[in-house]
This record gives sequence, C-alpha cells and structure tokens, in this order.
Amino acid sequence: MTNPLASAGALSHAQIRMIMFGIVLAMLLGALDQTIVATALPTIGRDVNDVQNLSWVISAYLVTSTAVTPLYGKLSDIHGRRSMLLLAIAIFLGGSVAAALSRNIFVLIAARAVQGLGGGGLISLAQTIVGDLIVPRERGKYQAYFASVFVTSSIAGPVLGGFFAEYLHWSFIFWINLPLGLAAYAMTNRVLRLLPRHDRPHRVDVAGALLMVIATVALLLVLTWGGSTYPWTSAPIVGLMCVSATSWVLFAVRLATAPEPFVPLSVLANGVVRDGIIATVFTVGAMIGLTVFIPLYFEAVLGLSAGQSGVGLMAFMGGTVAGATAAGRVMLHFRAYKWASILGLAIATVAMTILAIWPTSFSLAGVEVIFAIAGIGLGTIFPVTTTCIQNAVPQHQIGTATGLMNFFRSLGGAVMVAVFSAVFLASIGTHGDQSIRALVLEGAQAGADFASMFRAVFATAAVALALGLAGMIAMEELPLRGHPTPGTNEAT
Repeated sequence: MTNPLASAGALSHAQIRMIMFGIVLAMLLGALDQTIVATALPTIGRDVNDVQNLSWVISAYLVTSTAVTPLYGKLSDIHGRRSMLLLAIAIFLGGSVAAALSRNIFVLIAARAVQGLGGGGLISLAQTIVGDLIVPRERGKYQAYFASVFVTSSIAGPVLGGFFAEYLHWSFIFWINLPLGLAAYAMTNRVLRLLPRHDRPHRVDVAGALLMVIATVALLLVLTWGGSTYPWTSAPIVGLMCVSATSWVLFAVRLATAPEPFVPLSVLANGVVRDGIIATVFTVGAMIGLTVFIPLYFEAVLGLSAGQSGVGLMAFMGGTVAGATAAGRVMLHFRAYKWASILGLAIATVAMTILAIWPTSFSLAGVEVIFAIAGIGLGTIFPVTTTCIQNAVPQHQIGTATGLMNFFRSLGGAVMVAVFSAVFLASIGTHGDQSIRALVLEGAQAGADFASMFRAVFATAAVALALGLAGMIAMEELPLRGHPTPGTNEAT
C-alpha cells in the first residue's frame, strides 16, 4: 500500500493496519446498534412490562446519533480526531452499560439516547480518519470496507438480536459492545497520536450548533410520530413541523451572520460537496427504504417466511459491497473515475423501473438477480461521493465536510423511509393505524393483490435513484490528490 505518511516514517504498515482495524470496529459498533435491537423488542417489552413505548428504544438512538453527527466532524477539525473518537467510544460504552442494566423502559430509552450521542461520531470520525491517513486516490478501496460494515450489521444485527433475546438475555445485545468498544479504544488510542494534525484554533458556534440540533430533532420526531403515533394534521406534529422549520430558518440566518459559523460557508458553497450530498442523500435514502420493504415484498408477493425474507435480502446487500469495491478499484486505477457511479446508478434505476412495471411477474431467482444488480449499481455511490467530498475541501475541513455528509445521509434515510411508507399506505388507502408489517400480513391472509402497492414503492425508489444519478452527473470530477503525474503508464 502506498501512503505518504508511511513513506515519511510517521506510520508503519502495521500501525496503519491497526488503525484501520480499530476504526472498522468503531464503525461496526455504531452500525450494529442501529439493527440489533429490533428483533429483541418483543422480549424487551415483556420483560419491562411496556409495549406502548417500545419504538422509542430504536427512535431515541436514531434521533440523537443523527443530530450530533455534524458536531463531531466540526469538533474533530478543532481538537483532533483521536480525542473525539475516544470520547465517542466512551460515551457509547457508557450508554451501553446503562442500557444493559436498565429494567425500566424509560431508563432504557434514556440510555439508548446516550448511546446515540456516542454512536453519532463513530461512523463519521472513522471515515474522517481515513481521509487523514490515505491519499484520495487510494481512499475509495477503503470506503468499500466501510460499506461491508453496513451490510454486515444489516444482516448480522437482527440475527444476533434475536439469538441473544431467545437463548441468553436481551441485555447481551448491549453487553457485547464492551469487548468490541474496548478493543477499538485500545487499538486506536496510542497509534492515533501519530496521525498528522490539520486542526486550527477555532471557536465553536454554540448557537448555530444548538439550532441545528433542535431543527434536526424536531424533524426526526415528525418523521417518527407522523402517521403512526399521531395523525399528520394533529397539533403535536404540526407544532414540531413549525419548530423544525423555524429552527432551520434561524440556523440559515446564523450561518450568514456569525463571524465563524458552525458550518463554514466555503464548505456549503462548494459545488462538489453540494452535488455529492444530493447524490448520496437520494441514493442511500433509497437503499435504506428498500431494506425495509424488500423483506415485506418477499413475504407478501413471493410467499417467503420472515426468516427466508431476511436471507433473500442478502443478494441486494451483498451487491452493494460488490459495487462499492468495484468503484473503489476504478478510482485507484483510472483518472476518469466518476463514470463507475454514473453507470451503476443508471443500471440500478433501470432495475427498479423494471420491478415497478412488473412487480409480480418474476420468480424468486429472477427477483434476486434484479435486486443484486440494483445493489451493485447502488453500491458504487459510497466510495465515490465520500472520497470526492473529502478531496474537494482543505485538509483542516475534512471532518466538517464528512460529518455534514453523514448527517444528511442519515437524515435522508429517515425521510425516504417515511416517503416509502406514505406511498405504500396511500396505495392501499389506509391512514396507517396499524404497522405496515401487520397490514401486509393481513393482506396476504386475505389474498390481497400487492401489485399496485409494491409498484408504487419500486417506482419511488427508481425516482430517488434517478435524482441521485442527476446529482452524480452534476458533480465536478476533480483530480484526486495522489494521482501520478502525466506521462506515467497509469490507465486512463
């Protein structure tokens, strides 16, 4: 592996490998806790004698982790990556211990919120550290490793959660974080001291950060409660919408007037950052929405069991890893690297369009092939957008830009799941008094025709992917730092 830091004697290959392993562990912590809890919820509800508030065990983590993601990026540009990553791990582990020991639903929800305060920094800071460690030309292939972490957590999380809840105790889904977190802490604590420091003295715009957090939390509460806990036109939802909209407006005013705004205007005005975020929001949002609805499609249309549907999802998720790996290799060997994502997203859009037109016309094997192709095309977005956004900003702003990207990626996922759900519920003429899964199971037992329902979902996914493709086409293809000079035998 070619690396300027290693060649300068700052870090050995073994040290770089240890850092990579440590930050992958840190990412796994954050990603796993987004998926491992869901299958254990029924057992948790019985144990704590509260079913009504169970959804908040998941929502509390989502809300806090999304809200603090950009804050970690900004603070890492000021105080360094090591201190912020270790702080995130410590907060996350503290929340894990509190969650494992809790025997009251409200204590558990509070503990999950604390977990989210730490988890929001794990994924973003890991990607930022790679930005410090690896030159942009080689960075794409490492971003593919991160894509595999998300796939692993999506598949292993529900399996582990169900296993712990059924055969051990649900608290083990939190206790397992301790050895993983302590290993990540030990592996990165000493070696991260050797990372080059690009931070500069700054003041944190506390008012701007607070406004962004309030706006985000209010919006996520709208998406979590709207149409399920409260009707969309109810006073709590409308009030939260007003709070979110007002906070976003005040945040924009603060950005324009603060002497040193929370998000530098130079980052917001950067065309590569803007278009890259647009591409990743729609594409990753479509991916997250599909991971929710593909298993339901397998159960309702193809008659698979819940367990078989989870296995069926592996073709789609495995395809994203393959696509991310291929795009990372393209970035390593070719100067014109953007074509990999453009081609991939175009193919994924066509695949979703085919399913939207003929949602019930394919066998299980045919559907798996289509989902695998869509996953491969969709996966190409991960290394390209992350690397291009980091490559487009100065080194001392990589943390801010990466945190902003991950923030909008998480927010976009929440928005797209809400959009997919609204489209699905509208297609069957219900206002969502029951969960979508319950509606699907009832419809399957009644012999309902699911063609129009899933046609609308796949059509929405195709539109989202097309918008992501438009963002990728618009994004400027800057030369990646670390490319060889003209005249070499590098493939072009």
